[in-house]
Amino acid sequence: MKSNEVSASTDGVETAGFPRLLGVGADPVLRDMARYAQAEGASFHRVLDSTAALRALGTGGWAGLLVQMDEDAEERLGWWVDVLARMQERPRFVVLVPGRCIGLALRASQLGAFDVLPLPVGRQRFIDLVRRIRATEREIGRPLPQATPIDVGPYQMLSASPSMLPVFRTIAQVAPSCATVLILGDSGTGKELVARAIHQHGPQRDKPFVAVNCAAIPENLLESELFGHEKGSFTGAVARKTGRFERASHGTLFLDEIGDMSLPLQSKILRAIQEREIERVGGSQPIPVNPRLIAATNQDLTALIEQKRFREDLYYRLAVVTIRLPRLAERENDLLFLTSFFLREFGQRYGKEFCGVSDRALELLTHHEWVGNVRELRNVIERAVLMSDGDVLLAEHLPDEWRNANANPLVAETVAADPLSEPLLSLREMEMRHIAHVLDRTSGHIGEAAHILGVHRNTLARKTREYGL
Repeated sequence: MKSNEVSASTDGVETAGFPRLLGVGADPVLRDMARYAQAEGASFHRVLDSTAALRALGTGGWAGLLVQMDEDAEERLGWWVDVLARMQERPRFVVLVPGRCIGLALRASQLGAFDVLPLPVGRQRFIDLVRRIRATEREIGRPLPQATPIDVGPYQMLSASPSMLPVFRTIAQVAPSCATVLILGDSGTGKELVARAIHQHGPQRDKPFVAVNCAAIPENLLESELFGHEKGSFTGAVARKTGRFERASHGTLFLDEIGDMSLPLQSKILRAIQEREIERVGGSQPIPVNPRLIAATNQDLTALIEQKRFREDLYYRLAVVTIRLPRLAERENDLLFLTSFFLREFGQRYGKEFCGVSDRALELLTHHEWVGNVRELRNVIERAVLMSDGDVLLAEHLPDEWRNANANPLVAETVAADPLSEPLLSLREMEMRHIAHVLDRTSGHIGEAAHILGVHRNTLARKTREYGL
């Protein structure tokens, strides 16, 4: 037996269980790992240097490779990454670093290490690692379907769901006209994308598409943003400003989240639609404008009309043609297609290539509530691509709380409840509980919670007020 290799019979424990782990290094904790692994029904084999490790790796069948690094090991770290990249059967790469080497740990993560553990590694930390590796070993990869999107200028639309056929049909019918369109749908369903598709396939395609989020601009500035202002009309108006209505003339003006607009401003929008003219703030001369108007909201405008918060006459002016966008949960077949599309999009952006998604990851994606709809899915997949080190999307690449049903009160309640005795939750109740859960996980940080949910922070702020959270 060579002096640089420790046999399984003296320093490692071979069992019939999986995963098989290979440790490289002289730290005493690597000897303890053999006992830890045996307790988990796994096997652990230790070698002292890279030469012996390469011989062992050549035999194949390793689920994990744990390599001890010293403080000045960045070049060696890159060497290991290159070695593993050339292997057809690639084990999970785990880097063991001295506890003070923060820079090396960060670099290992950037290079796609499965995990980075500071030495010394305790028993429970090692057992958790073995269980994670075992979980990934059990996942079965499914090939990604070919997702061919429809180009909308620089944007793309994708769907294989029957529920989206009425949307595409209406876009095709209404786009060649100049009719006003009202788009209804939850946050993240793609309302602006539909508006751009209508513009792109209409007679205004060569003219400007001007979008304004009515919920994102403070009320005292929104009028100036829409209609412009004259120099000196208010404090800070140091020059004349052209508003969005003028900039969109002969093109398309997209008023997003129009349900958040105040009643006085709604009256001015109504007059602009009826008279085809506006007046700048501080001005007295009418200015002719002729944009195609497309409005969108995630609110129930008929309910707002009953509450005297939205003008009924403006509603009928806007709803010449109405397009209702289904939630992602209602778009059967689309989850896998959209996942495939986003994996390829972000894989290309970050220099990675994906060929599949595991059965466990797909199960987690399928059972998620998707309050933020397609926008939330896009954010989740971008994060997953950044976290991955292989060519298959795995459950471990998805948010941690998804893998633990007890971490999500919605899932926990669903599992614990007797379906024959417990009442079903309404969509509103489900949304409220999920938002509360995300806010709790982000310590009430609206911006971070909005990013996770895939909604605008103003939309989330409005919902927290609505639900009293």
